[in-house]
Amino acid sequence: MDIDLKKMKTINSLSGGKTSSYIAAHYPADYDVFSLVRIEDERCRFPDEKVRQIVEDKIQAPFIATAEDDKIIYTMLDLEQYIGREITWVTGPTFDQVIENASGYLPNKIRRFCTSEMKTKPIAEWRNKNIKGDVEMRFGYRANETGRAKRMIEGLNDNGMTEVKIIVGRTKNGNQNKWQTIEYCKPSFPLIESNTYKDTIEEYWKDEPVRFAYMNNCVGCWWRSPLLLSHMNEKEPNKMNWFAETEENNKGTFRSDVTYREIMKWKRQIKLFDDDFNECDSGYCGL
Repeated sequence: MDIDLKKMKTINSLSGGKTSSYIAAHYPADYDVFSLVRIEDERCRFPDEKVRQIVEDKIQAPFIATAEDDKIIYTMLDLEQYIGREITWVTGPTFDQVIENASGYLPNKIRRFCTSEMKTKPIAEWRNKNIKGDVEMRFGYRANETGRAKRMIEGLNDNGMTEVKIIVGRTKNGNQNKWQTIEYCKPSFPLIESNTYKDTIEEYWKDEPVRFAYMNNCVGCWWRSPLLLSHMNEKEPNKMNWFAETEENNKGTFRSDVTYREIMKWKRQIKLFDDDFNECDSGYCGL
């Protein structure tokens, strides 16, 4: 089947990082969409009650806390003002619910269902309800990330589209979810096409009025090195404790080499600083 790109709706997939925000600023789309990762731990409660209520209004769901840096909330609010377009917020089940739905088994590097349940599926379900026809989705892969783009392209179906299995309703008796595999989107990579690298993106945002987190993605993402996770424990002890307690109270571990409680107990001989790490250390959730 030939796809008419001129008739396709466009979506910018936003993570809250500088790269996807750069796409939103430079490549206007029909829709800009962000998926919020939530947790239920009151000890991690988002501190600004007024902003917390704004988020609840946007996602139409309870919002206690996010597993990511709190600043990512301000990133999305700032970015919306900066680009002058509405950003659509979606959310899936909380991280706690995702693990409960998996019978207490934890996601890890082999079983990355956290990404599909809290990032991919919420956007796909929103897209299926609100947009008819084919969709082009822009992904924030930079010029040096052609390998990531190639892997995604290799997984496309015969129509050149990604596929996602989502809930489309309930069975006739109402007891079970009804699932369907849909054609999700045709991916595009504008930063690869424009030969845009990280230094260009960093320079662009240097003096712009958008606040960014130290690192986006979950504070305790297991793709990060243990040393960086130890550093994150200094910055976000309550959220790191959520990861440690979740690991202790469920099945399996997030990592195969060390537990989160062990990481939290480390006594390092030297103090680490933010500049000791870079984006390559941060992990990614596969958007």
